[in-house]
Amino acid sequence: MSTWFDQQKKSFADVPIGADNGISTTEFLEAAESLTTLFDVLGSKAFTPVKNDLTGNIKKVRERQLAAPAESETLQALVVNELKTKKHVASEGLLWLVRGLDFTAQALRHNLDNASSELSNSFREAYGNTLKPHHSFVIKPIFSAAMSATPYRKDFYVKLGEDQGKVNESLDREVVALEKNVAILKAFQETKEAKW
Repeated sequence: MSTWFDQQKKSFADVPIGADNGISTTEFLEAAESLTTLFDVLGSKAFTPVKNDLTGNIKKVRERQLAAPAESETLQALVVNELKTKKHVASEGLLWLVRGLDFTAQALRHNLDNASSELSNSFREAYGNTLKPHHSFVIKPIFSAAMSATPYRKDFYVKLGEDQGKVNESLDREVVALEKNVAILKAFQETKEAKW
């Protein structure tokens, strides 16, 4: 039985992380793009702004990677090298992408760990912990609408695959890998070399 995870181009579990915690840019962006399709599974048009935000930030990082491939093999190198040019388009894109991925990871982790919790609760709590403090009063209602538009837990998990044991196992594997990538990048973004 195939699950939604089996159909993805790249999983965060497949993103190479170097000895120095350098995260491979190409695989990371492919995994992030794959993950954005999860918002399609949620099924509501209310999630379009959330998905567009993620894909827009992926595009900013990818454009920098394409413009300077030798300086962009890892996300950390991409940021450091872009900042040397006195620009920060991709660096800021990555900052927002990490916030969006952190939001997604926290929502999914909360839902995995709390079997009786509805998705709307998990997403609302994650939003409050991650994106909400950085959002303007114009953006907050758009994202709040998305949190309220989440499907029922039972309907969402069925869309991910028929074999719920396999779905939970795959989801947990993805979330663990996503949490690791996000933690590494958040720590890097706190360093002086990642600031503009």
